[in-house]
Amino acid sequence: MHHSRKIFLSLCFSFIFLNGICQVLKLSFAGDIGVARNFKQQQQYWTAEQNLAVHLHFTPENGAYVWFTLHGNGKFTNDLTAMAKSPITIPQQIAYNNRTQLSFKHFSLGWKRYIKGAANAEARLNIYGLAGFGLLMGHVSNDHSVTLDTTVYTVPVRAGEASFKRLTLDMGAGAEVPLGGNFYIYLEGKTLIPITDYPSPYMLPAKYAPLTASLHLGLRILFLN
Repeated sequence: MHHSRKIFLSLCFSFIFLNGICQVLKLSFAGDIGVARNFKQQQQYWTAEQNLAVHLHFTPENGAYVWFTLHGNGKFTNDLTAMAKSPITIPQQIAYNNRTQLSFKHFSLGWKRYIKGAANAEARLNIYGLAGFGLLMGHVSNDHSVTLDTTVYTVPVRAGEASFKRLTLDMGAGAEVPLGGNFYIYLEGKTLIPITDYPSPYMLPAKYAPLTASLHLGLRILFLN
């Protein structure tokens, strides 16, 4: 009985604490669609992106964000050369095309700062900046134009499919306009910069890739006013 009372009192305290937090903090949900560009050499392409985000506003000008991004299937082709491992192999070189498809999911956690305006502004243009760290989880698929025996030839990148991960430094900026009723339409640009380098025989190049920038148009809804 005494144990049940302690549990009940703990739940009551937790409810009061969370209710107090909710009275102070403001929460926003946002969703958008956009276009992304991979600028990495030998991986350049355009594709679509979709992003969902939660914003926790500690003050009208400062807060934290968590976003989840789906990066569409990017396609690119490289002209490559396979080199013979033995000097007696004929031919010594084979030129071929490698067709690649690359996509990823991305989680990011960081800070949002309003440079002009505020998260709850009702009648003016807001301008803000974003900075944080993320985890990129990618998938790559390679298709060679010719069949190559990798026991005989050295290839710059393997055929087939593989997954990869990267930690990223995420930066962005945006502008938004209040529509009334706690709705805001925004235009946001952001870039994902890989800060870890995990070698992958399926990625060309594998070092600090992909390197993307994107532009998004979306809607933010402010709650807990």
